[in-house]
Amino acid sequence: MLPGVYFACKKSGEPYYRASITFLGKHISLGSYSTELKAHKAYKLARGLLNNPSKWGIDNYPSSCLLSFHKWVVLNNVRDNKIYIKNPIYIKKSYFLYYIDRNNILKFDVEDLFYYAGHKILRRGGHLFTSEYGMQINLMSRYGIKNYAIAERDFRFVNGDDTDFRYSNIEIINRYNGVTKCLRKGLHIYQAKIHINGDYIIGRYESEEEAAIAYNKAADIIKDKGLKKVYRLNYIEGIDEIAYASIYQRIRISKKIKDLIV
Repeated sequence: MLPGVYFACKKSGEPYYRASITFLGKHISLGSYSTELKAHKAYKLARGLLNNPSKWGIDNYPSSCLLSFHKWVVLNNVRDNKIYIKNPIYIKKSYFLYYIDRNNILKFDVEDLFYYAGHKILRRGGHLFTSEYGMQINLMSRYGIKNYAIAERDFRFVNGDDTDFRYSNIEIINRYNGVTKCLRKGLHIYQAKIHINGDYIIGRYESEEEAAIAYNKAADIIKDKGLKKVYRLNYIEGIDEIAYASIYQRIRISKKIKDLIV
């Protein structure tokens, strides 16, 4: 076999050739190829990339390259940062880049490196996911952004870049179901709204927590009236059971909801 090439067979008995290279004591798979020569050329290209950083960077990925772009990023990172990561990650000084492909690059804080080193990011229908225990987890949910959240209303990317998932760049505007922050007579208030057969305003409140509890109370009232609709209730952080019960008891709810016939 030519250097860097290993012979293998598929379950059907069809032969193929695997290419790999060892760098810094790490055995790095380069992919599978139909011929021994192609596998060897992939090995030679990987060796040239690892030995010549001035010539081969992520941005000058060759056209019709025998190495996948995923592998290209991995090799650039292990060469420049001396850390082998199987996912297409390139580490910068205080953050890292995750390459979905050549044109879609995500940015994360370095504290998330361990997670994304072991969890591949998938894209489906414009949404980004990771896989955990066989389940697809929406990437946005890792940063407190709910599945139904609307950009610029419920959250925003501070610098306007929706590929920048560094914590300092994500601002959660509305944390709770049915709650929206509003400006009224020059003051910020929180409006609670619930959907029944159309949207009903529950009320307007001075704090986000009061609005979230008002939403829960409205959902309970509607349930007690016999409407078989499931509402996701808000969990209020930092409030114990006694304080929650006190606010729940005194919070005012729109008369339209109290008098609603379902």
